[in-house]
Amino acid sequence: MSAELETSEGLDEPEKKISGVPEKDNHTRMADLSELLKEGTKESHDRAENTQFVKDFLKGNIRKELFKLATTALYFTYSALEEEIDRNKDHPAFAPLYFPMELHRKKALIRDMEYLYGEHWEEQAKCSEATRKYVERIHEVGQNEPELLVAHAYTRYMGDLSGGQVLKKVAQRALKLPSTGEGTQFYLFENVDNAQQFKQLYRARMNALDLNLETKEKIVEEANKAFEFNMQVFSELDQAGSLLAKETLEDGLPAHDGLPTHSRLPTQDRLPVHDGKGDVRKCPYYAAQLDKGALEGSSCPFGAALAMLRRPSLQFLLAASVALAAGLLAWYSM
Repeated sequence: MSAELETSEGLDEPEKKISGVPEKDNHTRMADLSELLKEGTKESHDRAENTQFVKDFLKGNIRKELFKLATTALYFTYSALEEEIDRNKDHPAFAPLYFPMELHRKKALIRDMEYLYGEHWEEQAKCSEATRKYVERIHEVGQNEPELLVAHAYTRYMGDLSGGQVLKKVAQRALKLPSTGEGTQFYLFENVDNAQQFKQLYRARMNALDLNLETKEKIVEEANKAFEFNMQVFSELDQAGSLLAKETLEDGLPAHDGLPTHSRLPTQDRLPVHDGKGDVRKCPYYAAQLDKGALEGSSCPFGAALAMLRRPSLQFLLAASVALAAGLLAWYSM
């Protein structure tokens, strides 16, 4: 809500006229689609920002496998969204918002998928259940109620323009992605010189759409649905992240071990190791590092070391080394 409107809240009719906000202008501002969307989706927006996945992402707590899944969800979402936008580019309820050169993300996401998954990325990319429901709703709207497509475009593109650069830097730092942009092309809007100015233009175009108040309210309702679909995708990613973390702990390996799943030990061969709970002094790494002040930011290597020693190939090498050492010792003693 604008500052002018906030200062006139709670005033009676004579006071409103004195405040310099004519009743007609006040009503017009309140009926602007951009204002209705901003106020009508504030709660949903706050909830989406406070999902665990988003909070972890902003802190840099994200593994590459999870980042790949999130990028995959974006690929399917934007493929559907931009297919429907192209279908309705001449529809009067959407045409003024058609900015393919400035906004469309599918081509950028294809480059990210190629970098993250490799040449045959399409064979590996699978649409998740939550993303599938989101995609189905976008197609339903685009084919039956094109005016509601505004809600999905607003929710995605305005959010991407607002937080894209921050998320790009977080991903590059956390995942050690190239600073040249490989893997994070989605966040780069090459044809938007000034994000703030472009968002103002986009909102002005939304406000100029010839829509009655009832349709505007339906668009706000649809925008809240769009936020809900996004939160369902975030929840799904949270669950995937939990499974990845659980698998890592069960393997007795650090989260950044880099080993493929098929290379990890069967459950019955895993060794009990210090899991960070209870008395940390029982961990031999703690005793070795305590006096050096090197514990902060470190992870205990004994879980990985013990798990690695259970591998048959390493057991063979260890046995061979012991036998060789024993042989040399016996020869030396003769």
